[in-house]
Amino acid sequence: MKHQVNIALQIVPQVPSEKVYETVDKAIAVIHNSGYKYRVCPFETVMEGPYDELMEVVKKAQEVCLEAGASQLLVYIKVQVKADADVYIEDKTAKYD
Repeated sequence: MKHQVNIALQIVPQVPSEKVYETVDKAIAVIHNSGYKYRVCPFETVMEGPYDELMEVVKKAQEVCLEAGASQLLVYIKVQVKADADVYIEDKTAKYD
């Protein structure tokens, strides 16, 4: 895929309830440090960039959750791809900002 895509990532770590947000924050830090445009939403984080590179970010986000002590993860991924154009977060959300 040669165009920019949007990937929505939700990670639900199995950790004690008081550590859920702390663990998810580690995944969000991976996304932040990737340098790609992203938006944190209440149930998922949406990223914008090249498909293969964003999937590497998805993989690293999962790894840090496991390293933080999660015994397992439920991971939900949604991808928007256009055949002949880039996909931008703002195209879907700008009117609400």
